[in-house]
Amino acid sequence: MAVKKRQKTLSQGRPPASRPKERMTSERSRTIIRTHHRLQKEHAAALKRGDKNAADDLVHAIEENGGIKMYQAASKQGQAKDRGGDSSKVLVEWLQQAQVVNSTTRGRIDTGEVPLKCLEVGALSTKNEISKYPSIISMTRIDLNSQGPGIEKQDFMDRPLPKAEDDRFDIISLSLVLNYVPDASGRGEMLKRITKFLRKHAGMSSISFEALPLLFLVLPLPCVDNSRYLDEELLLKIMGNLGFVMKYSKNTSKLCYYLFSWTGPVTRLTTEKTKIRDGPAMNNFCIVVE
Repeated sequence: MAVKKRQKTLSQGRPPASRPKERMTSERSRTIIRTHHRLQKEHAAALKRGDKNAADDLVHAIEENGGIKMYQAASKQGQAKDRGGDSSKVLVEWLQQAQVVNSTTRGRIDTGEVPLKCLEVGALSTKNEISKYPSIISMTRIDLNSQGPGIEKQDFMDRPLPKAEDDRFDIISLSLVLNYVPDASGRGEMLKRITKFLRKHAGMSSISFEALPLLFLVLPLPCVDNSRYLDEELLLKIMGNLGFVMKYSKNTSKLCYYLFSWTGPVTRLTTEKTKIRDGPAMNNFCIVVE
C-alpha cells in the first residue's frame, strides 16, 4: 500500500538566525523581505528535487540575510504607524462593517456575552489593532518563531485538530502566511485545514452571528495579480470549493486583502497547477488542492 506523503511544514522554508539590533530604513526592510522570499523559494525547490547540497547552501544564504528573525523584524517595521500600520486594521474595519464589533463602544453589537475567539497565525505582535478589543475578542496567537510573551511558538500545520467545539475559532487571521508555505499543494492543505478550526453558530439569528465564522486572508498582490497559475477568479473558485464566500476585498499597491465567511461544506473538487496566462515578468505562485 502506498504511503501518503507528509506535507512540508512552514518551518522547512524558514531557517532561524540572529535578531537585528537597530531600526531599519524602509529600503533595507524591503530588501530583506524580497531577498528572504526569493531564497526561501529556492530552498523549497532544492528540497523538492532532493538536492541537499544546494538546500544547505541556501540555508546558509538565508542565515546570512538575517534569517526568519530579521525577516520578522523587517515585517514589523512595515507594521509601524509611520510605515502604514498593521494588516489587522483592515480586519477590524471589516468586522465593524459586518456588525460584529461596535466602533464606538468597542463592544459586541449582538447580545452575546462570551468573547469571540480569534486565531492569528503568523502573529508578530500582541499590540496590533485587533488586540484592542480584549473584552469581545479572545486572541490566540501562534508563529514559528515567537516574538515574545503572548505568542505561542507553533506551526499551524502541526497544531492538534480540535476535539470539541470550544477548541474551534470564530475568526482566523492568515496574514502573509499562505505565501510562505513551501509548495503549492501545501498551500491547498493549509486552506483545507483552516476549515477544521472554524466553528459554525447554528441557530443564531443576529447579523454578526450570520457572518461568522470568518477567515481573514492577506497575500502579496503579485501572488494574485501577476502569477502564471493564479488570478482572483481562480482564487475565489478555490475558496468557494472549500465553502468560503467572499464578503470584502481590498487591494493596495503591495497587498491584497480578503474577508471570507465560511458556510461549508468542503467539496471534493480538486485544483491542479494549470497555466492561465503568461508573461516574462510573471511569477509562479500557485495553489493546488488535492
